[in-house]
Amino acid sequence: MASVLPLNDRCRALRALHEDGVLVLPNAWDAASAVLVAALGARAVATTSGGLAWSLGRADGQALTREETAAAVARIAAVVDVPVTADIEGGYGPAPEDVAATVAAVAAAGAAGINLEDSRAPGGPLFTPAEQAERLRAARTAAVEAGVPDLVVNARTDVVLFGIGEPETRLDAVRERASVYAEAGADCLFVPGLLDLEALSALAAEVPLPVNAMAVPGGPDVAALRAAGVRRVSTGTALAQAAYGTVRRATAEILAKGTYTECEGALDFGELNARFTLGSGD
Repeated sequence: MASVLPLNDRCRALRALHEDGVLVLPNAWDAASAVLVAALGARAVATTSGGLAWSLGRADGQALTREETAAAVARIAAVVDVPVTADIEGGYGPAPEDVAATVAAVAAAGAAGINLEDSRAPGGPLFTPAEQAERLRAARTAAVEAGVPDLVVNARTDVVLFGIGEPETRLDAVRERASVYAEAGADCLFVPGLLDLEALSALAAEVPLPVNAMAVPGGPDVAALRAAGVRRVSTGTALAQAAYGTVRRATAEILAKGTYTECEGALDFGELNARFTLGSGD
């Protein structure tokens, strides 16, 4: 069920989850995946732009519209009683005003936090630190104007993910951006692509923001990331990929063999359906 707390109280609750330990966010892409994530004990629900884009017949990479993302956030916020943080990609436009409009839209939809990228397009280039700072300030101002001054702003930098600059300069670039972004009103620093535990440990000790890492199959587990000082762990598109992998395997088996073993272990129809017909997300 949707949270009964006022939205800014949900923002404060999400903010508090960054103060101690590690916040683990298995990313959802629709209402059903969000309900399951919350039911299993996730303390917040994060959206994934990739999963959402695929479900709408698009490629990931800032191909969604502001309206589509806000609508998805609204559907998710309506069925869970934990804070929802929205992946708004690059803000759906380059200007600070574009970011402000997007923040207003997702706040109206029930988002308690956002994830904002500093890349202009998949693979780069990136906004300069000063340009991104203006965009972050616009996000914070829009949050205040929307009545959610405590909206959690997770500033994502794609320096490492997109291999911007020479390898030996990238961590310094991340440190510089972290300092600028913190001053501009960001609450967390997200560095997808960085999974070297020694580098993460150094970064977590040096930057003024809690560090968010994106976990990937074969990478460090949550315990190792926590030990390195990471305070927030996202799974990105991993759950959506796993779900679609099941669709592909099960379909291939049914068409080739006429059997259904890949569907074994599927969630019971009645259990899943009841979460909506009974209006419960717990």
